[in-house]
Amino acid sequence: MKITALETVQLPHLNNIVWVRVHTDEGVVGLGETFRGAHAVARYIHTEIAPQLIGRDPLEIDAISKLLTESYVGFRSSGVEMRAASAIDIALWDILGKVAGLPVHQLLGGLSRPKIRTYNTCAGYTYNKQGARRYIGDQDQAKEGPYEDQIAFHRDAGALAQSLLEEGISAMKIWPFDPFAVASGGNFIHKADLDKALRPFRQIRDAVGDRMEVMVELHSMWDLPAALAIARGLQEFRPFWAEDPIKMQDTDALMVYAQRSGLPVCASETVATRAQFLEILRKGAVDYVMLDISWCGGLSEAKKIATMAEAFQRPIAPHDCTGPVVFAASIHLSLNAPNAVFQESVRAYYSSWYRDLVTVMPRIEKGHIYPFEGAGLGLELTPYVLDHPDAIVERTTATDL
Repeated sequence: MKITALETVQLPHLNNIVWVRVHTDEGVVGLGETFRGAHAVARYIHTEIAPQLIGRDPLEIDAISKLLTESYVGFRSSGVEMRAASAIDIALWDILGKVAGLPVHQLLGGLSRPKIRTYNTCAGYTYNKQGARRYIGDQDQAKEGPYEDQIAFHRDAGALAQSLLEEGISAMKIWPFDPFAVASGGNFIHKADLDKALRPFRQIRDAVGDRMEVMVELHSMWDLPAALAIARGLQEFRPFWAEDPIKMQDTDALMVYAQRSGLPVCASETVATRAQFLEILRKGAVDYVMLDISWCGGLSEAKKIATMAEAFQRPIAPHDCTGPVVFAASIHLSLNAPNAVFQESVRAYYSSWYRDLVTVMPRIEKGHIYPFEGAGLGLELTPYVLDHPDAIVERTTATDL
């Protein structure tokens, strides 16, 4: 089997996402995806990666992973080169699964559990993507829908927590501190602003007590002293973790935060390759390892990071606030990795626009996600994507090189 073409697909109204389709001479097509910098990723795939991969055996996954993630430029970063490599790697695992007739989680080593617990990242329908859209599945939900959870946690986080519990979801993540970081540059938080940002946590505990696990997302927006001040305010609300409390560029500073904050630390969706995670783990600077399969180097690298974290007795919790293909790949890893504790999800996404884009969504019931049943990733892009009149589709073959 040989790779015959690399194809990228983009939709202007979802211009944070780029899909990659790896074509082979046996008609098997692998599907990958990455997020952010989509136009730059697409250009890199066609100009830099295609000449290296066309004509190669797509089942040489480890060799191709090493080639793309340890190149002269881009290694250890989570920038364009690594995101492109990640999308290609996901597609190669999809090909392997289709050739073997097995789901990706089986190829990774099989199921470690029949289902994985999920927490709801409290985003709304248009969070983290550019441009407005309409949900084509249900016109009654086109404008807003029932899950505008980012608005909800600012208005009444207690009512939001009750809504989640009614669906069997007993863990949630919110980020009420971000506006104050933008205003101050992240190096100071006023007492009044701290009190305002703590209000949702107080509402949740008053409404549902400890029935809800609450994660706080800090988006790497704070300097160490401000992050520690926030941690002191949060302690009484017992958050499950504080995620990316400072910028992930100084492992010693993160270690100090872990030692002094009194909170469990989660890091980091922004970190790529096992080498960077190794530094964080060696310093004892992290309690929960969060990786993004589409930014860290793909499924190949994510599996190695998960195994390394297991050796340090740290759970993993794959990131997903991106697109449906990365969500699917993350579920395969979460169901396989013995040390997976949560799989992130966004109910506003998987109940609406994700369904426009892919043929299958996983079964999600009572706060748990169940395995995909098909070969490979178990899903494909829909005609809505592939036949969309505004779709930007580019293919590079051997004749183009």
